[in-house]
Amino acid sequence: MLYIQHWKFKPGYHQKGAEKFLATGAPYAGAEMLGRYHAPGSLEGWILVKAEDPKALYEHAAEWAEYLDWETTPVFTDEEAGPICAKIYG
Repeated sequence: MLYIQHWKFKPGYHQKGAEKFLATGAPYAGAEMLGRYHAPGSLEGWILVKAEDPKALYEHAAEWAEYLDWETTPVFTDEEAGPICAKIYG
C-alpha cells in the first residue's frame, strides 16, 4: 500500500529536528521510502512510502513526534483507482 505522509515542524523545533536529520539521515525502517520532499522556504514536506504494514509508518512518526506534526493518507495509483471508478461509474 502507498501512503503520503505530510510533516511539519512544530514551533521552536526546526533546529533540533534538522540537526537530528543531518546526523541520522532519517532512515525509514520497515517500509520503502520512495521519496522525501521538502517545500522550499517552509518548514514542511512530504514522504511517499510503500508499506505492507502501516505500523512502520506509526513507528517512524513516533520517532520524530518531538519535532514534527504528521498527517498520513493512504493513496492509490491511477492503475489502482481506475478499475474502482469503472466499477462504480462504468
